[in-house]
Amino acid sequence: MNATATIDPREAAHFGALAADWWDPKGSSAMLHKLNPARLGYIRERVNGHLGSDPATLKPLAGRTALDVGCGAGLLCEPLARLGAIVTGIDAAAENIAAARSHATGQGLAIDYRAGELDQLGGATFDLVISMEVIEHVTDPAAFVAGLAAALAPGGLLIVSTPNRTALSRLALITIGEGTGRVPKGTHDWSKFLRPDELAALLGEAGLTVIDRRGLSLDPRKGFVLSDDLKLDYFLTAVRG
Repeated sequence: MNATATIDPREAAHFGALAADWWDPKGSSAMLHKLNPARLGYIRERVNGHLGSDPATLKPLAGRTALDVGCGAGLLCEPLARLGAIVTGIDAAAENIAAARSHATGQGLAIDYRAGELDQLGGATFDLVISMEVIEHVTDPAAFVAGLAAALAPGGLLIVSTPNRTALSRLALITIGEGTGRVPKGTHDWSKFLRPDELAALLGEAGLTVIDRRGLSLDPRKGFVLSDDLKLDYFLTAVRG
């Protein structure tokens, strides 16, 4: 496991301050709640395609291990657990982990939550590794991707999502999102956004191969939807070799 520290203390403090509000769908994390249906749809699609799950089953991840890196208060960990996965969530902010544990207990879900860097995992590997809207907040993206790759079990699936570095993402996420209060001020640094080819190159350097790219767009009628347009935000799915 690559133990290089990638946590930015200022970023951890920023998101930790939002911990108590994380599960309020109308609170400061409202945007994440709106993202979740599209995220879960994409994860389910990739899991069915790569791990050979039955598309009709309610628990496509039964018996599989899953890791959410930068899990916040567990907005994706809990759905993954309901899909049958044995879930571990890790986050830089201890406040988020405390909120995640409390909420999971209230839902009767057994999720292994840990605070800190990826080296907290002790070299464990997972069938599914996800990291959603996290890499744009770390100090060393290459080291972070190396850590994600090290956590991936043979034959496993890695899914990363992040904003693209485009004029559209600056307008939507910072000028409008943060400017109108829909996203907490200070959440994004546009200069740290990665373009798809840049992220794919980092994955390649870590020994992974990108097998799918998908955009996340905003439809005025439907909200966030999967699309072929990568200009706002996108997913990359990768496997070893």
